[in-house]
Amino acid sequence: MKFKKWVSGTAAALLIATSLFGATPLAQADEVQKRTMAEESIYDLLVDRFFNGTGDNDFDTNTKDPSKFAGGDFTGLQDKITFIGDMGFSIVSIGTVFDTEKYDGSMPTSYTTLEEHFGTAKEFESVIEAYKAKNMSIMIDFPLSNVSPNHEWAKDSAKQSWIVSKNNGQVQWDLANKDVQAALIEAATEFVSTYDIGGIRLTNLADADTEFVNAMIEALKGTKKSLYVIANEESDANFDATFSLATADIYRNILKNVDMDSTKLMEPVSGDQPAQIMVDTLNTHRFTFDSANENMFPPTRLKMAMGTLFMLPGIPVVQYGTEIAMNGETAPDTHQFYNFKTDEELIDYIEDVQTLRNQSATLRNGDFEVITNENGLLVFTRTSDEEKWVIMVNNTSKTQRVNLTPEQLGDDKALNGILNEEKVRLNEKNVFPVILDREMVEIYQVKDDEGLNIPYMVALGLVYVLFIGFVIVIIKRGKKRRQEQDMEK
Repeated sequence: MKFKKWVSGTAAALLIATSLFGATPLAQADEVQKRTMAEESIYDLLVDRFFNGTGDNDFDTNTKDPSKFAGGDFTGLQDKITFIGDMGFSIVSIGTVFDTEKYDGSMPTSYTTLEEHFGTAKEFESVIEAYKAKNMSIMIDFPLSNVSPNHEWAKDSAKQSWIVSKNNGQVQWDLANKDVQAALIEAATEFVSTYDIGGIRLTNLADADTEFVNAMIEALKGTKKSLYVIANEESDANFDATFSLATADIYRNILKNVDMDSTKLMEPVSGDQPAQIMVDTLNTHRFTFDSANENMFPPTRLKMAMGTLFMLPGIPVVQYGTEIAMNGETAPDTHQFYNFKTDEELIDYIEDVQTLRNQSATLRNGDFEVITNENGLLVFTRTSDEEKWVIMVNNTSKTQRVNLTPEQLGDDKALNGILNEEKVRLNEKNVFPVILDREMVEIYQVKDDEGLNIPYMVALGLVYVLFIGFVIVIIKRGKKRRQEQDMEK
């Protein structure tokens, strides 16, 4: 490993640690249990497209045909628990796990039996427990309609009145039918009673009335009080978080290029209820596709997007593969099998940003105030009684300067830049001159101005001392080995 890369990486980690020292402790298990939905972050994946942990369930798979099952399974999810956990996500949404005729779960044939390609009930339970032990929860999709014509209910002659239509090769249930409503509620609550999942995402709401959806939400939470229930469609029901496909459009259109009109940036976070915020979904084209079409460099664009979303109020929802700039316009191209042999720079960036978010309750749910929002330049604060942060998003084509005042930050304060290791103090003009290069996000912690960051300087010095000591040991061992070889001759 090169000296510069090793030192800079270690120093960055130390900066994060020393900057947070004395402010906010690491999240412990009991704190995670007390979190609200607004403090979570979701990693959204498809079991079949993530990782193949065992060949025992690889029947009728074809990795060369993107429309077929590729082999990803529950065992694979457990094998990659550290990979997902290190990125800091607290909820892993794994899609539909029921028997299905398509890899993405869009043609379910049951509401009870698990898909054989994914694994056994025992393996599923093992995944749930393993993630729970790492302070992460598993969320699954439960489709209210749009199932396979071979669904067990659709093949039941006594339930033919439950079918209201058949479109696009799928069966649509009559969601106004009381028997259908009761059956769906029973199936969903039975699943929650059987498996200790942390959340359910209701999909394919179709024309389901709010009263019925609320009844299902109430029944699910009655089965497990701590269960999160969300949707991937707009609804007036009492979900734990709102969803709007327009949210992805807003952030995608603002962040896919520089100098974009950012006046709508606040719309998704302006409501009373926490919003799911994202730049794409598993049902849309990839953000990488949008930025590439703008002739922009996708990894840089993705850093801008992730750095922004993780700091805004709301629940960041990130599609699997975003961290490796996965591309694609439509499914199944947008559902590629995960390639773990890729550059880790963006993965490391997400880990750094989420480390800050997970260690600071203020960054997750602190008061939010916008200082500047103009054509890609966004500056806002996250504040609580314990601490204050300033986030600067320079999504423009030029280096930007923003002068902050003691009235905004407080007296005798200084700004510690975490990601780019910059310190900003009050100057002779009585302002804090915050300067940031183009296409960058910086997260500043507002601290008492105590001069040099002594803990960091000591830690950084220790890094160099340890590395130099390591080099000396290697040199000495090499000399000794050569002497021994000379003696043998």
